Amino acid sequence: MKKLLAGGFVLLLVAMLNGGAFADSLVVGPGKKVTFDYTLTVDKAQVETSVGKEPLVYVVGAHSIIPGLEAQLNGLHMNDEKVVNVAAKDAYGEVDPKQFREYPKTALPQGMDFKKGMVLQAHAPDGSTLPVVISEVKGDKVVLNFNHPLAGKDLSFKVKILKIEDAPKV
Repeated sequence: MKKLLAGGFVLLLVAMLNGGAFADSLVVGPGKKVTFDYTLTVDKAQVETSVGKEPLVYVVGAHSIIPGLEAQLNGLHMNDEKVVNVAAKDAYGEVDPKQFREYPKTALPQGMDFKKGMVLQAHAPDGSTLPVVISEVKGDKVVLNFNHPLAGKDLSFKVKILKIEDAPKV
């Protein structure tokens, strides 16, 4: 009977140790694919959320989310919730005055009523699209801001880690 109990204790101890090792592998960090829900707030106003929609998935180190957010998610575990504040410099950068350019209205899509704050889609030389914001309308000219719309803004994310798994080998 003592041998049976001793054997059971060893099995229980091994199971606990393996469980601890398994739990440690479920930490956000290098080599992990992470799924999380978020709500983004800027200037105390909710801008975007994944809650009730498709959660965000990223691979740590793949540079697919802003650096300030990724850095603060490292070390979190499954089901952890956290408010992550990201300074503008660690998000979309500061506003670059060189990214404001003036264009004649005739160079832009015709038939539009251009207004300050309106967001347009511009085509980059590589064929990708990017949002540009009308920062000023001056008679027959329009000043476009090519900075990211969230440049210069501090961001606040409420996050919940939903899933952590090994990233696929490339």
